[in-house]
Amino acid sequence: MSKIIITCAVTGSIHTPSMSPYLPVTPDEITTHAVEAAEAGASILHLHARDPETGQPSAETDHFMSFLPRIKQATDAVLNISTGGSAVMTLDQRLAAPKRAEPEMCSLNMGTMNFALYPAADRITEWKHDWEEPFLRNSDDLVFKNTPRDIARILTEMGEDRGARFEFECYDVSHLYMLRHFVDRGLVKAPVFVQFVFGVLGGIGPDPENLMHMKLIADKLFGNDYAFSVLAAGRHQMPLITMGATMGGHVRVGLEDSLMIARGQLAKTNAEQVAKIRRIVEDLGREVATPTEARAMLDLKGADRTAI
Repeated sequence: MSKIIITCAVTGSIHTPSMSPYLPVTPDEITTHAVEAAEAGASILHLHARDPETGQPSAETDHFMSFLPRIKQATDAVLNISTGGSAVMTLDQRLAAPKRAEPEMCSLNMGTMNFALYPAADRITEWKHDWEEPFLRNSDDLVFKNTPRDIARILTEMGEDRGARFEFECYDVSHLYMLRHFVDRGLVKAPVFVQFVFGVLGGIGPDPENLMHMKLIADKLFGNDYAFSVLAAGRHQMPLITMGATMGGHVRVGLEDSLMIARGQLAKTNAEQVAKIRRIVEDLGREVATPTEARAMLDLKGADRTAI
């Protein structure tokens, strides 16, 4: 098998500070978590920003720029900036920081979907901030908008205009067909890096059968012109991504996807999760790719061509 890429999604926009005291929020915390994750073996760092005072997901360019240059200076890892931001942000808001930073890589959600977080609210008894409970509970009426027009705009403004490659986040089988549509339009070129996303309420469930089916359809649609990675939410994280690694895929961990390191035990750092999956995949006989190797595998433009 080829070398395996470990992506670490450092903070995301789903979890709230009341869920874990270890969720990185401030620029110092995000920087430290990201650098430690890279040192543990993550060759790609998937990054969101937060308001350092409240922990609320943020699209503010200044919030991103308070940690992006510091991470770039401290590590050679690929910086992958979200264009998904949060489902409550407009597309203009979601694109502001990526357009300024001009990163090597961006995430790109491949379809409009329900994005339901409200069951998590019932598990929290004490709230740190007044925005958290309404944010979670109101997601029972939340649509995460990613229309074909939105996708085409991101591919054009970040890809064609700024040279970024993409982590195509596919939350369901239909998203793979949408991605094939953009390959046929000429807006997406090989190699295609597909992130299978499992366990978000509104997307495909975290069942082993679904992982096998997603790979079957991706093989049918993209042949040898793609690589896949697997992420799974919550308690499904390690079992499903380990399965993906045995199937020749890459893996994604991080506190964006799961707050735990073991059953009933919160992860204190992102690096803990990176180190754990690294041990697992190396025991399976996979060799972890360096950032330089990941750049070559994904045909990235290189850190020296970013604006950060």
